Amino acid sequence: MISDYILEMNSIDKSFFKVKVLDAVTLKVKPGEVHALIGENGAGKSTLMKILMGIYQRDNGQVIINGEEVVFRSPHDAITHGVSMIHQELNPILDMEVSENIFLGREIKTTNLGPLSLVNKKEQRLQTRALFSRMGINIDPRALMKNLSVAQRQLVEIVKAISLSARVVIMDEPTSAITDKEIKTLFEQIFKLKAENVAIIYISHKLEEVLQVADRITVLRDGRLICTDEARNLSHDQLISMMVGREIKEIYPKQIVETGPVVLEVKDFCRVGHFQNISFSLRKGEILGIAGLVGAGRSELVESIFGITKPDNGELFVDGRKIKIRHPQTAIQQKIALITEDRKYTGLNLKTSVEHNISIVGLDSLSRFGLINMRKEGEVAESQIKAMRIKVFSRKSAVSSLSGGNQQKVVLAKWLMTKPEIIILDEPTRGIDVGAKRDIYLLIGELARAGKAILMISSEIPELMGLCDRILVLAAGRLTGIIERKDFSQEAIMRLASKFEAANHE
Repeated sequence: MISDYILEMNSIDKSFFKVKVLDAVTLKVKPGEVHALIGENGAGKSTLMKILMGIYQRDNGQVIINGEEVVFRSPHDAITHGVSMIHQELNPILDMEVSENIFLGREIKTTNLGPLSLVNKKEQRLQTRALFSRMGINIDPRALMKNLSVAQRQLVEIVKAISLSARVVIMDEPTSAITDKEIKTLFEQIFKLKAENVAIIYISHKLEEVLQVADRITVLRDGRLICTDEARNLSHDQLISMMVGREIKEIYPKQIVETGPVVLEVKDFCRVGHFQNISFSLRKGEILGIAGLVGAGRSELVESIFGITKPDNGELFVDGRKIKIRHPQTAIQQKIALITEDRKYTGLNLKTSVEHNISIVGLDSLSRFGLINMRKEGEVAESQIKAMRIKVFSRKSAVSSLSGGNQQKVVLAKWLMTKPEIIILDEPTRGIDVGAKRDIYLLIGELARAGKAILMISSEIPELMGLCDRILVLAAGRLTGIIERKDFSQEAIMRLASKFEAANHE
């Protein structure tokens, strides 16, 4: 009997150290459909997909591809059978160029001399450029991966997976670092793949996105299958209730705070090739959002404010005092904190414990004569874990073992140790689930109510509109407008964000 499904995962069990993380989970995907797989962090989505990709081995159950039962021992086995994956956590080879990352493991050779064959870099660049052109992406195939933004690296990963000509493509949080324009490009590619009868397994915490793109939806909670149904039969609130086992009221719990005096003023900030003539002010208790497309200069601007890079021109005032921040240490002394957009690359030391990650920025306050007070460090870590509601077995646990949402809370806890008055958040909820997002939104509101001044970058316009008092919009490195809360609309923000779009692609 011919199956209606290109992929069947039947009654999959998986345990780690006697803890069951998947309990008889079944997932069936049809050719030419977008099948969304959703659930909170820790629900088992990524584990299920890693079993499909041969990264993990299942304890029980079966995997069937095109009617044939398979056992994948490695990602290479999965790719050979037409299954590819865009991973949530990007792992590019940073010192290699874009085209080399695209063709990694399947290089185009100039001659067929086995291990002595030479790579045809010119052809790889040409084919990469053609793939980018097809998707409307403006990235130089010769650029080194380490010089790209997180969003650009994610676009490269998407192109790489699509270029494998797979029949099943797994997309794990493919839009976590890209903006509406890039999401539209991705969706266009998804619809083209559907027309070619390719099956898409789409994992995302962005439920509006899921309902927009999915044909069917499977919900997991605590390693168990909760529901599989047609997307048209499910609502946003139903999905949240099934994912978390409870209703979450007011996704964006905005705190109304009376703002105080200006605490940060930026005047005519310029950095050649990144941003120019940026001026704005930030008040005590205010949440000021920064919106813009990829390449608008958002992260580059806050990195210059924090002293990671040096502006070519401009002035900075903190509490009315003109200061020059040439190094992050100076920013920290001025009570400024920066939570960067990539928690794994620049926010955490994944080789150490939760405790050490929380204390690392504030070691001066925990040390005397160069010796760390271990008891005090432990007390501080325990206090922050409790205050931030971080789900962790022990403060000694490896931070790499935590979910994305709990890792982000560790990053926030680390910076709050410095007792900052100005907090810069760059994509603070990237790649985390709806429950963890709400925890962070509540924390942001509490910080604003405590008088902290917050500068927040987000690629999710509804997030900015839900939390911010004003939104500053950048396009091609230029400030195109500052919108007051009463005037918020997605259309107004996108109009300002795309104002110099043509210039951004020159």
